[in-house]
Amino acid sequence: MTLRISTGLATLLAGTTGFSGAMASGVIDIYSGTQPASADAAATGTLLGTVTLNAGAFTPGSTTNGLTFAAASAGTVSKSGVWSFVGIAAGTAGWFRFRGNAVDSGGISTTLPRLDGSVATSGANLNLSNISIAVGAPTTVDTFTWTQPLQ
Repeated sequence: MTLRISTGLATLLAGTTGFSGAMASGVIDIYSGTQPASADAAATGTLLGTVTLNAGAFTPGSTTNGLTFAAASAGTVSKSGVWSFVGIAAGTAGWFRFRGNAVDSGGISTTLPRLDGSVATSGANLNLSNISIAVGAPTTVDTFTWTQPLQ
């Protein structure tokens, strides 16, 4: 699968906001099934869990437990802190949607910042130690980096 950015994220990346600014205090939703054809499209599959800082409760619009980034280096940002989730449904993780801090119901949008990608144990856009998610089981994202494409 391919990383796909939404129209909203592309707009922010073209300006001065940058990736870490656009996605600051956002979350990553982990879904079963196949990734949608566009990050502007509605989410598909079953929501298996939502990655937050320390698996804490998250409220859109609040920075509490939203995902944080280390300082950028040579155009690359990486995660800061413990990014984790607890399974809310059982299933096999197939794709993720990284969404910004704004309220995002998961429906069609060309304005919200989103990044979609594949999930696997290796060779994916987001690698987890185990893609078989169980209800109540904790899972940690060990690494996450984003490198701004050169213009």
